Amino acid sequence: MLGTILDVVFLAMMILAVAVVEERNLVSAVVKYSLLSLLFILALFELNAPDVALSAIVVGAIVIGVFLFTIKGVTR
Repeated sequence: MLGTILDVVFLAMMILAVAVVEERNLVSAVVKYSLLSLLFILALFELNAPDVALSAIVVGAIVIGVFLFTIKGVTR
């Protein structure tokens, strides 16, 4: 059962990664990146690595905040 869940999560991560790279709108790309980060964190929890998942949550929140702050500054 665990293998099939992780297979679906990894497939969705690959599709989202391509969608992030191909996205032209920066805000949409950041939203897709945040969904990709969420799937990564869920995969880490499924792999019994909650400490790494919590670190990924903190780093992901900082990176997404920096991305949005930068996009706001560039579009002015």
